[in-house]
Amino acid sequence: MLQARYYTGIVPSTSILNPSNLDQFIGNLTFRREGDQDKITTAMGNPAALTGTNLSPELLHDIAHRRDVSLSVHAAALEGIRQSRLVVESTVSKLDAVYGINTGFGKLSDVRIAPEDVDKLQINLIRSHACGVGDALPLDVVRAMLAIRANSLIRGCSGVRLEIIEALINCLNRDLIPEVPSRGSVGASGDLAPSAHLVVLALMGEGHVYCQGRRLPAPDGLAEAGIMPLQLSAKEGLALLNGTQGIGALGALGVVGALRLTNAADIAGAFSLEVLMGSTRAFDSDLLALRPYQGPQITAVNVLRLTRNSKIVESHKNCGRIQDAYSLRCMPQVHGAVRDILGHVHQVVTVEINSATDNPVILPARSEILSGGNFHGAPIAMALDYLTIALTVLSTISERRIERLVNPDLSGLPSFLAQDPGIGSGFMMNQVVAAALASENKVHSFPASVDSIPTSGNKEDHVSMGMYSGLKLHTVLKNTRLVIANELLCAAQALNFLHPLTPGEGIQQFYSWMRQDVPFLAADQSTALYVNWLEKQIKEGALERFLRG
Repeated sequence: MLQARYYTGIVPSTSILNPSNLDQFIGNLTFRREGDQDKITTAMGNPAALTGTNLSPELLHDIAHRRDVSLSVHAAALEGIRQSRLVVESTVSKLDAVYGINTGFGKLSDVRIAPEDVDKLQINLIRSHACGVGDALPLDVVRAMLAIRANSLIRGCSGVRLEIIEALINCLNRDLIPEVPSRGSVGASGDLAPSAHLVVLALMGEGHVYCQGRRLPAPDGLAEAGIMPLQLSAKEGLALLNGTQGIGALGALGVVGALRLTNAADIAGAFSLEVLMGSTRAFDSDLLALRPYQGPQITAVNVLRLTRNSKIVESHKNCGRIQDAYSLRCMPQVHGAVRDILGHVHQVVTVEINSATDNPVILPARSEILSGGNFHGAPIAMALDYLTIALTVLSTISERRIERLVNPDLSGLPSFLAQDPGIGSGFMMNQVVAAALASENKVHSFPASVDSIPTSGNKEDHVSMGMYSGLKLHTVLKNTRLVIANELLCAAQALNFLHPLTPGEGIQQFYSWMRQDVPFLAADQSTALYVNWLEKQIKEGALERFLRG
């Protein structure tokens, strides 16, 4: 099922969290499912009708990663699309000077374009802007860009013909995905260079495409997919370029990935808490209620659920340790802060992917065309920088727990979790790798959105650099998944040394599942294969089942 889901980060105000009533909190704490409130719910292969306002990050994630969806334009949106196009055609016939319709662009906005050259203007715009460089964006990101651009045009504020929107949707439905360079956007008038490649390939038959996963020249791909190259008309080239579909795609996919990662971090943290003989008292609901942020409550519930009925926890209930280290004791506050940030960024991304980010915009009810700045990436760029910082913090606290797991002076376990320390180095280097990744994350945490280089003859004198906020987010997202994977691997190794004591129910379920593919390492060997396998499971959301029971 393609099902709209969105993260709330909210525990009901009537909630009292404690081990005796955990069951009533499980299921909808980390995300909530919605099927009847302006969100789409659709079965695989059945039509999902876009209205311009009904995308969620989770639905967009499903669209981006599946080839068996079938999108369409909702019937209720057709009249708005028609009316906005009539406004454009009326403007062209009246010869009124309107930016992007019969004028040049950027610094050239004062140059008037003759009526017979209006269509050529749009084609030249696309070709001149298709100058992106660097590695190609992943195809899931490009699929998300196509869906966001189509959804934005469906709002009926861009003045394009219905055929243009249908061309974008047909590319998705027939798995014809343009090759789009990742570098070249400053996130000001939108993601211009990446979007130009998106449009040139999808509509005009130039460049290269991926058809059913095979890289082909665009004309061949279009022919194989049964899509006719389109000739752009007044306003349409600009409408397809202006907008934050690149930043939005990276943001939406990043938010979903960050939620899965944060859930995995709760599992890893709870696992480490167990094998390091930590206390669950710091997760007490009455204690957390004195500082009533929502995220910490969710993390506390997760950890208590995972460690419920733990024989390990019970074994040291009356030990002499007064307080655990911060990386254990402060999990609710740190992981929870990430969750609360994630909730905010989710809201920003949801607004962004359901917005009209074109310029100028058409107001059909007023028969008016307005120039503005809805294309500027600042709102989402700053949000993605915020989330990047949060995920970096998640990697640093996980790295500290890994150090406690492998350091015998802190863990009470065999040195570096080796079966035969000395002749074996065990998991010594796993902490080193985690430290390297966490430190790289710190470099990427400098916010791209604080930078600005004026462009277009200083007409565009303040830009967002939002595309790089999104690209950095995905680098940090993967790095942090790898750090958490290393923590899970070390915690599972540590558990074997505590036999016959058993962990909590949730941790035991995860451990048993993990051990089907990741063995206890009785002798030194490369752990890269197992770390990469765990990273893949985190990315695909396979660990979330252990939070739901």
